[in-house]
Amino acid sequence: MNMKEYIDEAEAALLHTYNRYQIVWDRGDGMYLYDIEGKKYLDFVAGIAVFALGYNNKAYNDALKQQIDRVIHTSNYYYNIPAVEAAKKLKTIADMDRVFFTNSGAEAVEGALKAARKYAFLRDGHTDHEIIAMNHSFHGRTMGALSVTGNPHYREAFEPLIGNVKFADFNDFESVKAQVTDKTCAVIFETIQGEGGIYPATETFMKQVRALCDERGILLILDEIQCGMGRTGAMFAWQRYGVKPDIMTIAKAVGCGVPVGAFLMTERVAQQSLTSGDHGTTYGGNPLVCAAVSKVIDLFEEQQILANVNETGAYLYEKLEELTAKYDCIQAHRGVGLMQGLACNMPVSGIINRAVEKGLLLINAGADIIRFIPPLIASKADVDRMVEIVDACFAECEAADSGRESYMRIVHET
Repeated sequence: MNMKEYIDEAEAALLHTYNRYQIVWDRGDGMYLYDIEGKKYLDFVAGIAVFALGYNNKAYNDALKQQIDRVIHTSNYYYNIPAVEAAKKLKTIADMDRVFFTNSGAEAVEGALKAARKYAFLRDGHTDHEIIAMNHSFHGRTMGALSVTGNPHYREAFEPLIGNVKFADFNDFESVKAQVTDKTCAVIFETIQGEGGIYPATETFMKQVRALCDERGILLILDEIQCGMGRTGAMFAWQRYGVKPDIMTIAKAVGCGVPVGAFLMTERVAQQSLTSGDHGTTYGGNPLVCAAVSKVIDLFEEQQILANVNETGAYLYEKLEELTAKYDCIQAHRGVGLMQGLACNMPVSGIINRAVEKGLLLINAGADIIRFIPPLIASKADVDRMVEIVDACFAECEAADSGRESYMRIVHET
């Protein structure tokens, strides 16, 4: 079948919950994806910050193939070696003590919320505890994760959600402090807000919230689903601040393509929260996905991924600063490592669509922000090629806007 035929088949069979680009993928290699007609696209999306190691990484592929030939799934009634190895490696890189494997980031958030409420219940026997989340945050689409997602548009059609959730303003400590009561059991936020517009937490905010949680016996939950696993140049973004959470959620790049997430916690929380029968999952932590996690962690070290992110990320920042200075429509540039964004005074869909036509994949973070989250193997040459295309797209949009303004002025004058 050709591209249109595949798309027509998909539209007839799949639930219409996505507005997809009119592309059908055939394969990937390194920093590039290829559609079924052979067109090549430089990828600065990475499956929404998932494919950290790039496409067709031989060592990663071989590890999965070997595990498929051994055993794919057995359930959590039994132990499996890849899960033990992956958990041990995750504990090391995260400086945490306990791991629960999930199938996705949203499921990791669900588990983290349950752990926090169980921790508070065991402490005082009450069931009316409150959670503080952040405005403009995004934690997932399941009912619990949606309950702490700070965008009313995402929540309103599905209410009532889980109760006793309050929202504060990100990077505004007084706003958080004002929401705290004797019932508060947890504060949850993304170390860098992704969908909300690429807003990194400030070091001051992180340290103030950590101190408040310690003072009031509140658990700090950090969502590192998008910003973790090396994307900022540290293995986890909170490590840049030296502010350790009580519970952390991860997913996306931890498996580099297989559906896996996890929530991790300190021993103190583990010993006083979830116990046998409190939480479970059929597929979570199965041998296949854990073989992927284990290999990903190995390859991060072997391929010096963090060093590359720091070097290429600094170069990306420099180049995006140049674009910001060049075009008046770009109002702000923010982010760190290989998680950066350009905020514009217009919808960015036109820029992104033009980029796709020119063989570059980008996504937005809100209607007016272009998000840059490439595979973590991106090089300076990849950045140069991306900037060349984005520069051309902005120039074309600027010229088109100028042409429209001239046309309207002529019409008005005549």
